Amino acid sequence: MNLILLSVSYFLASVLFVLGLSGLTKPKTARRGVGLAGVGMLLAVLATLLHQDIITYQWIIIGLIVGTLIGIPMGLWIPMTKMPERIALSHAFGGLAVALVGIAKYWSHLHVDGELSKFFMGAIGFEVVLGSLTFTGSLMAFGKLQGVISGKPMTFKGQNQFNFLIVVSSLVLLVYLVFHPHLSTAFFVMACLGFCLGIFLVLPIGGADMPVVICLLNSYAGLAAAAAGFALDNNVLIICGALDGGSGFLLAMLMSRAMNRSFRNVLFGAFGGEVGGDQVATQNKPILQFAPEDVMEYLQGSSSVVIVPGYGMAVAQAQHAVRELHELLEKNGTEVRYAIHPVAGRMPGHMNVLLAEANIPYEKLIEMDEINPDLPKVDACIVLGANDVVNPSARDDPKSSIYGMPIINADAARMVFVVKRSMASGFAGIDNPLFYKDNTRMVFGDAKAVLQNIVSKLKEAA
Repeated sequence: MNLILLSVSYFLASVLFVLGLSGLTKPKTARRGVGLAGVGMLLAVLATLLHQDIITYQWIIIGLIVGTLIGIPMGLWIPMTKMPERIALSHAFGGLAVALVGIAKYWSHLHVDGELSKFFMGAIGFEVVLGSLTFTGSLMAFGKLQGVISGKPMTFKGQNQFNFLIVVSSLVLLVYLVFHPHLSTAFFVMACLGFCLGIFLVLPIGGADMPVVICLLNSYAGLAAAAAGFALDNNVLIICGALDGGSGFLLAMLMSRAMNRSFRNVLFGAFGGEVGGDQVATQNKPILQFAPEDVMEYLQGSSSVVIVPGYGMAVAQAQHAVRELHELLEKNGTEVRYAIHPVAGRMPGHMNVLLAEANIPYEKLIEMDEINPDLPKVDACIVLGANDVVNPSARDDPKSSIYGMPIINADAARMVFVVKRSMASGFAGIDNPLFYKDNTRMVFGDAKAVLQNIVSKLKEAA
């Protein structure tokens, strides 16, 4: 394939990537967006494989086969409830691939070509550092999400200073290599520091902050790919990496804003850990408790219901039970909607993905700012495993650690049913005044079991 045809192919692939990203902004066009981006990637891969610089296809074919054998089962068999973990693994593999390409390219130029320009060395250095920290950081995120590693923040004295030292050391080695590229020992020390940095950056971040972390790791992977594009003189990698890095960074900013948190607070604040109720200074106030049959009786007379899904729904895998309740209530003439908080769950759009997997119509999923004005007119609000995203302290208490964080005003509804396993706090480790309000009824138990109980009672009463 000549260079003109290659350039045209890369240009068309880039256009398809942009159109695909644009399609993902709306639910109705999301499927088309994924398809366009997939066609763009296929075009870019085929154009690269047909380029004259490729001499042998043996290892490429082996790689394609291995990747396909791993990718297809992951796509088909991993349940939607494990989507955050799958995304973290995908980021890890992407980061590792970029880092290995950078190392191979450096070694090839060092021992075969013998020449390394300052610009090339700088691009390779950024590629390897960002790729390696994305790999280990994503594996740490996967471990926390999967429960292999504790989801609580893991800190030690002087941790931020230690991380800063790793960053500075990596940059110093990178600058040194730009002017002395033949010192391979410095290069591999820099790569090792990148791997270490990924571990220690994610270590102090709690499980509840994973949506922001996943966005940042996505951004790092994109920037690493863009750096690889400069090193390989590949325009489509530069464009694709820039799109990935920019969108990931922007999404991380939006997620942080939705939590009323700064990047610095997320990355270095050791916040976001799940804290048990015995570790929290809970208010010694009585609560009003309902059994599932009591909830069923109230719902039978309700004309409008809003469901607020949270991480507890994901843990209990209760989305299909939610769908059953939804259908029964609608048959009874009740309007059912879902209030979606942008940081509910463990990844961006976590609740949207789970509810979509249960075939709940997307138009029933309402954003926080849109649903809040309607809540005072709602007969019942069912809070499923959500905590801090419905905590009135964020709105009313200037002394609260989450004050200023936008929340779903569940307490404004005429009646609130909070489905939880216990009175344990959320990731902020503070008490929730919602639990003690006169219009709140606590329903203790596993979200899935509670909903199934309510559904069975509704069926019996029908």
